[in-house]
Amino acid sequence: MSRNENKIIRRRIRNAYLSSVVSISLVLLLVGVAAMLLVNTGSVSDWFKEHMEVSVIFKSDVQEPQAGKYMDEIAAKPFISTARLISRQQGEEEMRTMLGDDFLSVFTTSPIPVSVNVTLRADYVSSDSLKVVEKILSADPAVEEVVYQKSLVEKLNANLRKISLVIAVFIVLLLIISFALISNTMRLSAYDKRFSIHTMKLVGATKGFIRGPFLVRSVLMGLFAAMLAILMLVGILFFIRAQFPQMFEIFRLDLLLVVVGIVIAAGVVICFLSTWIVVGRLVSLSKDELYS
Repeated sequence: MSRNENKIIRRRIRNAYLSSVVSISLVLLLVGVAAMLLVNTGSVSDWFKEHMEVSVIFKSDVQEPQAGKYMDEIAAKPFISTARLISRQQGEEEMRTMLGDDFLSVFTTSPIPVSVNVTLRADYVSSDSLKVVEKILSADPAVEEVVYQKSLVEKLNANLRKISLVIAVFIVLLLIISFALISNTMRLSAYDKRFSIHTMKLVGATKGFIRGPFLVRSVLMGLFAAMLAILMLVGILFFIRAQFPQMFEIFRLDLLLVVVGIVIAAGVVICFLSTWIVVGRLVSLSKDELYS
């Protein structure tokens, strides 16, 4: 093989390494974004659950002082997150907003009862727990009914499970793409050194000894690609935080360390495994297969 041909092959390998590092870092960025969503699924679920209101509606003859006393009592319950009193006047204002200014003209007295709106702690927002909570809240004789969206709770829990599954499948697909990218790059690099590998085999070098330099190089490539991906991910998160600060009422930044660990582990493990397989296959080739 001529010197020019060697230069061309080395240039191709350098370009392949560079393009692979960039491609792998972009794939790992997507892995990081998906992992950020996955590890925050619980936080997203808790946020929605703790913002779902349960309305305790009192009988028509119940006055605000009695309702306020009831609110103070239930606010101390372990399952209550917040509680607020809705007076008749506030209820009328809300109804006017929805139905118009003259909706009360057909009534001789206000039909709007006093109510207390509560939000629950996330652990208690499930179908079984809500039945117990409803029973406790409606135990007072002054309570007419307890109202909440039962179907919303069931749909929320079911949809969050589906979303988590979809994100997990997406991460697996991205890891497969990363594996293919790295395998192609390492195959080109190892194939360029196939004759050196064969010479080492002839002098008694073990597979582990031959694999060593390739594995070290691939792990470094995985680390570098992971670091690039992490820097891009942190930049995206800071941008989102600056533009949409309310998003971080839901997302927990302390879980970013978990995501960083996932990205680094994905980059290193995939690079290591793909290189192990590619070089192992090349080492197993016979002399005729190397020259074919």
